[in-house]
Amino acid sequence: MAERVIERFLRSLVANDWPAFEACLADEFTRVGPYGDTYTSKADYVAFLSDLMPTLAGYSMDVSRVTYAEGIGFAELSETVEVDGVPLRTPECLTFDFASDGRVSRIEVFTQTRAPVE
Repeated sequence: MAERVIERFLRSLVANDWPAFEACLADEFTRVGPYGDTYTSKADYVAFLSDLMPTLAGYSMDVSRVTYAEGIGFAELSETVEVDGVPLRTPECLTFDFASDGRVSRIEVFTQTRAPVE
């Protein structure tokens, strides 16, 4: 059952707990990022994040809501990183598809963009 896998996925990502993170992902896995960047293997995606996450200054994640439905789920959250010493908050929605064993088989990341302040 997919119940609670999204919460484990997000918690292990923030904690940089890569074995727990990888355990959330199905063997057949795809991740599509907000700019169309795509990872089509679990190993490549875990390698990408395990290299990236420790380098993000001031990283934090605030989860607003996690919703489950038949075979899919959604996480509404915001991620914050420091850019030139200033916190930059990005609201996002992640969509999750689940394999028959309840692990995550596909993730798509959608971000809100905001018009520049004039």
